[in-house]
Amino acid sequence: MANFLKVMLFSAITIGLFAGYSNFGIPQIKPAPPPQPEVLDLSSMTMDQYIALGERIYNGQGTCTLCHNELGRAPMLDTMVAALSSRLEDPGYQGQANDLESYLRESMLEPSAFVVGGFGKAGTNDTESPMPSVTSGSIGLGEAETNAVIAYLQDWGGADVTVEIAAPAEEEPSEETASSGGTPERTGYDSAEEIVAALSCGACHKIADQQGMLGPDLTTIGASKDREYLRRALLDPNADVAEGYMKGMMPPTYGDQLSANELEMLVDYMLGSG
Repeated sequence: MANFLKVMLFSAITIGLFAGYSNFGIPQIKPAPPPQPEVLDLSSMTMDQYIALGERIYNGQGTCTLCHNELGRAPMLDTMVAALSSRLEDPGYQGQANDLESYLRESMLEPSAFVVGGFGKAGTNDTESPMPSVTSGSIGLGEAETNAVIAYLQDWGGADVTVEIAAPAEEEPSEETASSGGTPERTGYDSAEEIVAALSCGACHKIADQQGMLGPDLTTIGASKDREYLRRALLDPNADVAEGYMKGMMPPTYGDQLSANELEMLVDYMLGSG
């Protein structure tokens, strides 16, 4: 009987220690809703405030500086005004723009309309841009945000600001929203491929059927990295930076944008590569 009690006591202590370690010793992945875009009150906004809004979006939600920086992975945008005429007259230009405002908007919404020499996707002879549309994926800019960035870029380049302060488009509430009296909850992603597309991972990485070239090749990452490394790379991308790359290139927000299950789904997908 004494031995039985000792075994039971030992088991209880072991289970208690394991539970304590699980709850407090292992970093917890806490899913959270995606970061919300800045709430815009454009009714009384001045153009200077609108330009300042564009600068915040350029450096934040738009993730523009991840590529348009001194590392040379995308063209610098402070020279856009001076380069406009030559780009519109370039034989490779496939767009419809006729002035700075329309060219900037086209470049943001249809980046492949013109690709600056040397900055296209590999193997496309500079006919396809690695940049996603700013309306897609985790960027998801609306008309008001897009116009604000255009205003900022015009002002930054020393040109006249020609955009108007556009109010956000009003959307008809869906049946789900109307019946619940609020915003419908995000239903989540059903596959890793859907996550890759939604977060525009292929804009920087080779992954799935995407051919991004700004970040490390992920098509065989599972052959050299383990689960812990891949999970940390998603949650804290500056913790271990691949050789040849610099800190700050990858958004640190995926831990907030993905649930724990979605995060593991993406990790599993990358572990199966290679």
